[in-house]
Amino acid sequence: MPLWTCETCGAQFSDSKDPPAVCPICEDERQYVNWKGQTFLSRETLAQRHRLVWREDLGLMGLALEPGFAIGQRALLVSDGEGCVMWDCVPLMTAEAVAQVRSLGGLKAIAISHPHYYGALADWSEAFGNVPVYLHADDRRWVTRPHPAIVHWSGDHHRISGDVLLVRGGGHFAGATMLHWSRGAGGKGALLTGDIAQVTMDRRFVSFMYSYPNYIPLNAAAVRRIADSVAPLAFDRIYGAWWGRNIESGAKAAFAESVARYLAAIA
Repeated sequence: MPLWTCETCGAQFSDSKDPPAVCPICEDERQYVNWKGQTFLSRETLAQRHRLVWREDLGLMGLALEPGFAIGQRALLVSDGEGCVMWDCVPLMTAEAVAQVRSLGGLKAIAISHPHYYGALADWSEAFGNVPVYLHADDRRWVTRPHPAIVHWSGDHHRISGDVLLVRGGGHFAGATMLHWSRGAGGKGALLTGDIAQVTMDRRFVSFMYSYPNYIPLNAAAVRRIADSVAPLAFDRIYGAWWGRNIESGAKAAFAESVARYLAAIA
């Protein structure tokens, strides 16, 4: 039976004869149901209409779909000893992309910031021997394709290795997570934020939203909590969720300035 992918958010669902009646992620107020109605593509149709491409993005290899699909995020590969950690995920896995990742050392783990980027997490895990997929337990109910490789971690921190730390900042989702890579940016540290802290178009600041498509801002308490969660971390660079949406240097100061600017704007 086919595996189905939501056309609007890119979440993959368990196999079934017919597509799901609804996508719970899109029915949530942070997302939206496609204006033409709830639609799904089989995994095979998705692969026919789109392809995976990979290229370097500020020193990290990234993967994304072309033409753009659903939310349009790209995954990043963080080199970590005996393999890579895939940060965030994409809605499609292909043999060619798997071969490219293997050439870089393969995957040792997958970590995802929040449910909008869960994508084809099970396919990617299986392609590398069921490597663990780290999702925060607070977002457990949003998993649309349960899989034994999923690790629902809890609390505010989960260490994948000596250099890679997952940090729950909350905000966009209860379990919204960022990844701190201590060896990033030439040893000055890098923070991979997805859109938990969204890199702005001028690439000088970050900003915060409860819902991006529905324009619901994040409240002050939630933003302060995100700021507190990264305050102890050393980082000079931020990687956002899309190609080129990064702050190359001076990112810790930019983050602090961004928090102050945001709080002043909503006061």
